[in-house]
Amino acid sequence: MRISTRGRYAVMALVELAAREATAPAPPPGRRKPPVSLAEIAASQMLSLAYLEQLFGPLRRAGLVTSTRGPGGGYRLVNPPQQITVASIIEAVEEPYLTRTEGSEALTGEPCRTERLWQELDLHVQHFLEGISVADVLHGRVSGRAGAPLPALKQELPERA
Repeated sequence: MRISTRGRYAVMALVELAAREATAPAPPPGRRKPPVSLAEIAASQMLSLAYLEQLFGPLRRAGLVTSTRGPGGGYRLVNPPQQITVASIIEAVEEPYLTRTEGSEALTGEPCRTERLWQELDLHVQHFLEGISVADVLHGRVSGRAGAPLPALKQELPERA
């Protein structure tokens, strides 16, 4: 999983959106809370409004937020914060990528010796972020969630011919 500034800022923005939705005053009966403007999120998180506008299109297409146009418009989370994973946010805004070793077999005729290492690391990051929700981040329930490494296996690898 690739995590660039796009992914980091998208997570920051959705956590801020969740916080603002949670602290907004209760609306009159039969009405919804007003949407949160990107300008409010940008100012609060000290992020570029233009950059956030670029991020919220993919977040909307991924079904994570919904938008309201016009005066008083803005964004709302589609689901409660506890149902939105950090992994889903990052996947919505990041470009697919290839690890450095992918495709090396075509060049050398042999698979890269470290390819499985990077694939496993990628899986660990993916699983970790799938287990963290926006609500977890919002309420500070992230520390201590990383799994301890497994003991190294002591087995000899067969020699390559």
